[in-house]
Amino acid sequence: MNYLIACLFFSVAGIGIPLAHADLNDINRIYHSTPTLAAFEICQGGGCAQFDQLSLTPAEWDNVTRHFVPLPANAQVERDAIAQAIGVLEDIVGTKIGTAADRAGTFNNSDYLHQQDCNDEAINSTTYMRLMQQAGLLHFHRILDTRTRKFFFTGWPHSTAVIQEIESHAEYAVDSWFYDNSYPATIVPMAQWKEGYIPDDSPLSVQ
Repeated sequence: MNYLIACLFFSVAGIGIPLAHADLNDINRIYHSTPTLAAFEICQGGGCAQFDQLSLTPAEWDNVTRHFVPLPANAQVERDAIAQAIGVLEDIVGTKIGTAADRAGTFNNSDYLHQQDCNDEAINSTTYMRLMQQAGLLHFHRILDTRTRKFFFTGWPHSTAVIQEIESHAEYAVDSWFYDNSYPATIVPMAQWKEGYIPDDSPLSVQ
């Protein structure tokens, strides 16, 4: 999977948490598991060096589903709802496992406790969307594997979750790494993201 390649590159470069601290079997298990509201796992620490199992109460999940009421009428509205819902889930989860103070980006924040890199974010966002899918909230999109852009020769590797619009087959990056914890995810066309897209108002755009 592409996110594992990115994890390896960050480890070799000495950036963030070394990959040796993460068990690739754990990463694969989390990524390929079927999350439920009663039990799902969340990555943190860089390359999923630490993972936590947790659950959501009906009241917590209601804070997510309200973004899909009424049900989105088209794919764009559904993408907006997905972005908002990921931010809500980051907020709920952050209070449970300590990632509430997670900052945008990775490079200048590796000394902070409970920091998440792009690999953690990509895996977690995929998990969150799978929860939405199982709840019947996604009607215009399917969830794809994570993707990575850049491979040193063209820039630092960076990973994201991905969705595909069912009718048009257009692919979109679902990237929650550009902002601090609980901010809505950034969803942009994959081609735009692959070119190195960073939102103008992201803290990373001024670094």
